[in-house]
Amino acid sequence: MKEPLVVHVNSCDEVLGFYPKMLVHEKAMLHRAVSVLIFNSKGEWLLQKRAKTKYHSGSLWTNSCCSHPYPNEDVKVAAERRLTEEMGMSVELEKSFDFIYKQELDKGLTEHEFDHVFIGYSDVLPVLNYEEAEDWTYLTSEELTLSMKIEPESFTAWFKILFPIANKKVKILKEAI
Repeated sequence: MKEPLVVHVNSCDEVLGFYPKMLVHEKAMLHRAVSVLIFNSKGEWLLQKRAKTKYHSGSLWTNSCCSHPYPNEDVKVAAERRLTEEMGMSVELEKSFDFIYKQELDKGLTEHEFDHVFIGYSDVLPVLNYEEAEDWTYLTSEELTLSMKIEPESFTAWFKILFPIANKKVKILKEAI
């Protein structure tokens, strides 16, 4: 199977080209990504534990779903596609915010992403694709905050950056309702 191409972008999310996924992570090239945050009716965060066999960050807890859009694929379409592929869930997603981060990973790789973050709400339980995720759980914001303080090594590098930003935005949304 041919290695998937990733969308290389500048800091304004303008396309610079398409490159193999591993090359982008080996060279720390800024690339387009999507992250999905799913909440149930209790306001709990759906987390997935990445499959041990993933090319990086295996067996670590992270947001509900994350991936890279295909070249010329709309970011919302990519987020919905990957949520279905990884977690077996079809959920209406809303764009929440974007952020850029750069973080060294295991295996000599670096994530340097222009990340488009989407939020959805569902009480449907995940049906895992075990090539992508080995477990899932729902946690409250308080439980998640405590868990990340006690065992930060159990979470992906990007989720440790994403969670505080998203948690503030979610609290603002709840207060507005």
